[in-house]
Amino acid sequence: MLDTTTQSEAAPPKDEPRGCLFALSQPPLMIFLAVIGSLLLMAALHDLLLL
Repeated sequence: MLDTTTQSEAAPPKDEPRGCLFALSQPPLMIFLAVIGSLLLMAALHDLLLL
């Protein structure tokens, strides 16, 4: 007879909360952060070099 208790214990729980690293792995968020970061970098370089 098969022991089915080890299979249910090995499965991860479905309602486990996901952390910040899961949110940062999403492509739309990374594209948004890259655009904001590049705009901040361009503004900083403009202030430092051209003003």
